[in-house]
Amino acid sequence: MNSGSQMGDYRTQQTLETFSFLPEFTQEEVYEQINFMLAQGLTPAIEHESVANATDHYWTMWKLPFFGERELGNVVAELEACHRTYPDHHVRLIGYDSYTQSQGVCFVVYRAKNW
Repeated sequence: MNSGSQMGDYRTQQTLETFSFLPEFTQEEVYEQINFMLAQGLTPAIEHESVANATDHYWTMWKLPFFGERELGNVVAELEACHRTYPDHHVRLIGYDSYTQSQGVCFVVYRAKNW
């Protein structure tokens, strides 16, 4: 890696979920990820947690998972509501796969203001 690289040392960066090593998603990229998740039939769920507890605690779920949800606007509205309610928390979106009974997608949508 040359010295002019934009990428930092991953061993010293605190990461949150799969896409943490990439630049933050734009709003359009977040919408694309949500649309992909919904197109795959995954069940959306939203979780949040404070910065201090984000790496060593289970995150608190925002409402119940949105079983059967297929509308991007409804998922985005809930993400925004969670972020407004907990502006000092990280907010992530999870897509549960009912076939494998596991998480198919999981990424942070909003990072805490004091991150």
